[in-house]
Amino acid sequence: MSTAATKLLVTVAPTGAETAKEDVPQLPTTLEELVETAQRCEAAGAAMVHVHIRDDEHRPTLDLGRLTATVDALHEQTNLVVQLSTGGSVHDPLENRLKVLDAQPDSCSLTMGTTNFGDDVFSNPWPFITELYRLSQEREVVPEFELFDLGHVHALHRLLDKYGLPFGGRVHCDLVMGVPGGMPGTVDALVAAVNGLPDAVTSWSATGIGRSTLAVGLAALSKGGHLRVGMEDVLTLAKGVPVEHNAQLVERAVAMGRLAQREPMTCDEARDLLRVKRR
Repeated sequence: MSTAATKLLVTVAPTGAETAKEDVPQLPTTLEELVETAQRCEAAGAAMVHVHIRDDEHRPTLDLGRLTATVDALHEQTNLVVQLSTGGSVHDPLENRLKVLDAQPDSCSLTMGTTNFGDDVFSNPWPFITELYRLSQEREVVPEFELFDLGHVHALHRLLDKYGLPFGGRVHCDLVMGVPGGMPGTVDALVAAVNGLPDAVTSWSATGIGRSTLAVGLAALSKGGHLRVGMEDVLTLAKGVPVEHNAQLVERAVAMGRLAQREPMTCDEARDLLRVKRR
């Protein structure tokens, strides 16, 4: 925990599944764009990349061949911890989301409950959560528990009590804040969520969606947490100032961390923190 207290894990989520390429041409959606983004973000101080992929028409996909090629390319051309989203888009069937682990990522997201996501529903029923969790243990993939609401914090207690620790023995979660339908991106909500985390949690990060990005990031730093940033979560640096590259968001997170006297973790330090498998 000493490294976690003095160092900052910066995760970049460069693409997501919600934003259309035609609306935001600078969004990295091809494999070449994603690798270039990952390389620049690693150089800027990111140690983990949270990956969603797109098809040839730039639409969200969970195609296993593309997922595997993406994981392989990121492992070959960066040193980043590669985390695949098992959320996909809100329209992906549950059985397709389970198959994501076949691509052998270092880490995977594991959302701890169903959430109203704007006008849509992000479905994560309990049987799916437990099946994905047990599969991650079997495949030796480290989950990052995504917590969109206080009910998800409570569900994490339930999961760990029933099924034990994840592969590697460390418990890392990410507070996703500011989604319309989830917990607000406020300091009060962050403090409540962190105070409710299970004792088994060894590290946590926070993600502020849209205009909550800075408030959540600063609150997380003041509370000893880590940061996830990226164009999946925010598309502007300030009102009317669009993000041109994910590296800008990583650079800002690193600068915020240094103000809090926390240097960005290296990729190897992140691997040690999360206890991901050396593949």
